Amino acid sequence: MISEEQNSATPPLYGLVLAGGRSVRMGQDKTTMHWHGREQRYHLADMLGAFCNRVFISCRQEQANEIDPAYPVLPDSVEGSGPIVALMSAFSLYPDAAWLVVACDLPLLDAGTISSLVDSRDAGCMATTFISPFDGLPEPLITIWEPGAASVLTEHLSAGFKCPRKALIRNSHQVKLLSPANTDALLNANTPADREQANSKLHSRLQ
Repeated sequence: MISEEQNSATPPLYGLVLAGGRSVRMGQDKTTMHWHGREQRYHLADMLGAFCNRVFISCRQEQANEIDPAYPVLPDSVEGSGPIVALMSAFSLYPDAAWLVVACDLPLLDAGTISSLVDSRDAGCMATTFISPFDGLPEPLITIWEPGAASVLTEHLSAGFKCPRKALIRNSHQVKLLSPANTDALLNANTPADREQANSKLHSRLQ
């Protein structure tokens, strides 16, 4: 965990591991998969701990008691579902913090990629994020969302939009976009086929 001391003009950076999904397409809980020898939600929380003042695991209310008490949880407190609800719940609890949000379906995410995101952070923007190498669009689930994003996301959700990516696209002038050095780090594993692809890449790294 980094020190709370920082430039007073820069909001503190908190980490949020998104672990509230139902993993319907994968057929098993993505948050508990052992890509790196332990449950993914804890692996990511520990990774973010090197860059963030505090780290929370976002979950549904009914999941809170299932998570290791060594890891602070942040249950959804805003009506609705999905990543945007998790993010709004985080802002409702700590509105003055910026949130480094990471999804559990990124099995190849590495500390180098997180480091490059944090080092390139622009606190004057709504968000700092990567351009997805797979579709050329901003990747909302490995993103630093600044406090000013809260009002934008509230309006976005009130208008019936549930996808945080659309918030980034519709407010692109307030978003700093980065090209990832390691494109595999942004590989989403949401289906059994994705799982096999990720396992193959992980196996290749060990050879």
